[in-house]
Amino acid sequence: MFGKIFVATFSAIFLAELADKTQIVGMGLSSRSGHPWTVWLGSVAAYMLVTLITVFLGSMLGRYIKPDLIKYIGGTVFVIIGILMFFNRI
Repeated sequence: MFGKIFVATFSAIFLAELADKTQIVGMGLSSRSGHPWTVWLGSVAAYMLVTLITVFLGSMLGRYIKPDLIKYIGGTVFVIIGILMFFNRI
């Protein structure tokens, strides 16, 4: 079970983050800084913290709200943000 969850999580996160604005920021910072390992370390540390917060919040919300509802709310918020970005409101 652990292996399935790990592979599913890794695959989903890897594909979702591939060519994301985070990578563009990382490329820009490492091209200007001359310290690619420091940029990598800072990126990994920041992403670990963000992931820790989201996993913690997800596990807390999962105790009180059905996971399907969390999924639909997250999808709705994602679509709303996309629409607002399309119309330059964000």
